[in-house]
Amino acid sequence: MADIDYIKENRLEDTGFAHTLQLIGGKYKMQTLYALRLNHTPLRYNALKRLLTPISFKMLTNTLQELEVAGLVYREVFPQVPPKVEYSLTSLGESLIPVMDEICIWGEQH
Repeated sequence: MADIDYIKENRLEDTGFAHTLQLIGGKYKMQTLYALRLNHTPLRYNALKRLLTPISFKMLTNTLQELEVAGLVYREVFPQVPPKVEYSLTSLGESLIPVMDEICIWGEQH
């Protein structure tokens, strides 16, 4: 019942639910996390872009930056010319996959 008090007092933003939605909410965040997970190896930017079509370059860049700031995605830059950057899930990002799997299962059942 204590959880209901958050809603009654308009403090939903103080819940774990709100925090989780902040991390994975957005048009392409869940798809990006799944693309990184299902590949099982780090992906370069253009490979992600192809997997997430019709995402725009700007939207993919913003999504990856937000996921990196949240600690869900690791960005590795290789010092070479031309620059090489690879993206992979962090352990925190990996820990979200079962949660997203449950959301998908619910969606398929309903």
